[in-house]
Amino acid sequence: MSTPSPAAAPHFIIVGGGTAGWMTACLLARQLGPACRYTLVESSEIGTIGVGEGSTPYLRDYFRQLGLEERDWMPACHASYKAGIRFPGWSTQPGYESYVHPFFNEADRPLGQAFIQQANLRRRGEDVDANPADFFLAAELARQRRAPVYSQPEHSPATDYAYHFDSGLLGAFLKRHAQEQLGLQHCVDTVAAVERHAETGDITALRLQDSGQRLEGDFFIDCSGFRGLLINEILGEPFIPWGDRLFNDRAIAIPTALEPDQDIPSETTSTALGHGWAWQIPLSSRYGNGYVYSSDFISDDAAEAALRAHLGPAAEGANARRLKMRVGRVARHWRHNCVAIGLSQGFIEPLEATALMLIQFSVQHLIEALQSGGGSGTMEDLRQRYNAEINQMFDGVLEYVQTHYLLNTREDSDYWRANRALKPCSDRLAELLRAWDQGADFDAALSRHEAALMYQRPSWYCLLAGMGRFPASAAGSLALPAQTFALSGLQARASLMDQTRRFFMPHRQALARLGQGLART
Repeated sequence: MSTPSPAAAPHFIIVGGGTAGWMTACLLARQLGPACRYTLVESSEIGTIGVGEGSTPYLRDYFRQLGLEERDWMPACHASYKAGIRFPGWSTQPGYESYVHPFFNEADRPLGQAFIQQANLRRRGEDVDANPADFFLAAELARQRRAPVYSQPEHSPATDYAYHFDSGLLGAFLKRHAQEQLGLQHCVDTVAAVERHAETGDITALRLQDSGQRLEGDFFIDCSGFRGLLINEILGEPFIPWGDRLFNDRAIAIPTALEPDQDIPSETTSTALGHGWAWQIPLSSRYGNGYVYSSDFISDDAAEAALRAHLGPAAEGANARRLKMRVGRVARHWRHNCVAIGLSQGFIEPLEATALMLIQFSVQHLIEALQSGGGSGTMEDLRQRYNAEINQMFDGVLEYVQTHYLLNTREDSDYWRANRALKPCSDRLAELLRAWDQGADFDAALSRHEAALMYQRPSWYCLLAGMGRFPASAAGSLALPAQTFALSGLQARASLMDQTRRFFMPHRQALARLGQGLART
């Protein structure tokens, strides 16, 4: 059976629940509508992997597409707002020991442009402030533990922000929404066997273990996690490991309580430790904490001890959950009439909280491909274009994440020195780093690769300048005024502090408004 178009009213079968499965089910059912049928099959024996409790700003678009407002889902998922990510301890450069990756605001334009200009001056040896933490509103919001949503949004500039949430509760919320609002069928059972068409190789049906049911389908979505039940085990699609580019393959998670006498932070913190990094994600009800590390450099027991020491008394008596990560991606995400989504298609360690973004992009691109029906090309052409697009997304995220490790300046362990000694994962990344280090036109280098980069110009400037990647001297090819006016961090932050106090609420207050049913867009 060839891959059908939505006009043929196909039956979509999603194998695997969790956040990936239910995100996929909801978006498919919402976008393709009732002309298609949707069934999600999940085993009662397999739990949700809760490594990712943060997101990028793209998740806001996901809920908009479902027609859900923040008041509809955030309280149910113990969600909080996220203004950005802070990275203490990755750099030892004086004044740049804690890099900030902010989410950007329309109001950032004047100071943001000043930051980029000063970063370029600093690259050429001028002693000016080029720390992004001093120039972006999100950084000041995080310092003051305020929510990155305007108190009067209807009269405010556009702003970007993301969320923290309990991933198990989010999966449960989307499950209810899919069943109650979108008419999706849910089957709790284990896949015992998979049938394929003898000639085309397409998947035709699943045989279920407990009920003995034979479940026929037209299109299959593999959300079975790291196992890759359909894409790897049945279709034999090779998995490309990235252990030579990203060392980390383990994580340990430990929850702790929020401080009752303080407001809730509005940023993720990713602190460098001896053999990896520790996340702290503030929900409305607790902290999610964890240690991402490499088993080649530290044992699981030693990593847990290091995390507990990092958390201090707050972690006493708390249970630790140990997780293994399969870092890399499949060669092709869409094979025959099966598409892998989520951990089954690939995983990049959670340093920039990109897991849900990649799920969202993958599903949205699939919907757009199916709605196009292949255009003037064949279905194989459609699959090839889809796979190229998704691989470009994964590879773009890999480049940005690996750059954090290449830029580290720590000398306290072989782990950090080995990370710094790695080669850039692509010629494109090598060119960007060379342009930055040599004082060349960095904007021109970014523009040459704009279509393939997952992160935009401000993010690259924040990463490289924020880690203090400045040569002692560099011959520049970009002509800039020699006596450009430079802002000090204190001058820039004075403006940010004023905006923060006037237009943004404390984080707890903003979350309380959601609980009272007041909408946020």
